[in-house]
Amino acid sequence: QVQLVESGGGLVQPGGSLRLSCAASGLIFSLTNMNWYRQAPGKQRELVAASPSSGLTNYVDSVKGRFTISRDNAKNTVYLQMNSLKPEDTAVYYCNAYIPQTAVNFWGKGTLVTVSS
Repeated sequence: QVQLVESGGGLVQPGGSLRLSCAASGLIFSLTNMNWYRQAPGKQRELVAASPSSGLTNYVDSVKGRFTISRDNAKNTVYLQMNSLKPEDTAVYYCNAYIPQTAVNFWGKGTLVTVSS
């Protein structure tokens, strides 16, 4: 059974930083594409950052230079370091695991990030 458990969300002031973590189990982590999505109130869920099992990371334009996705295959964990946070980054952030061999997606329950003074 695949499980994705996010942590690290919370309230932060504009300009601050947070690091999200997603611990995965039940899958071959090193062969899995790991992604972070977010969904703001009243908006569609969007892909924020992607960490393919092989290949380069990529980001939505609005977070380039501020967010960094990384993964530790030994710990089955993916991270999202978020710096210079803006109010428009406020959203529920979801960890996503995509297994290319089967074209199956798995989702975490999400963690809320609120950027406000």
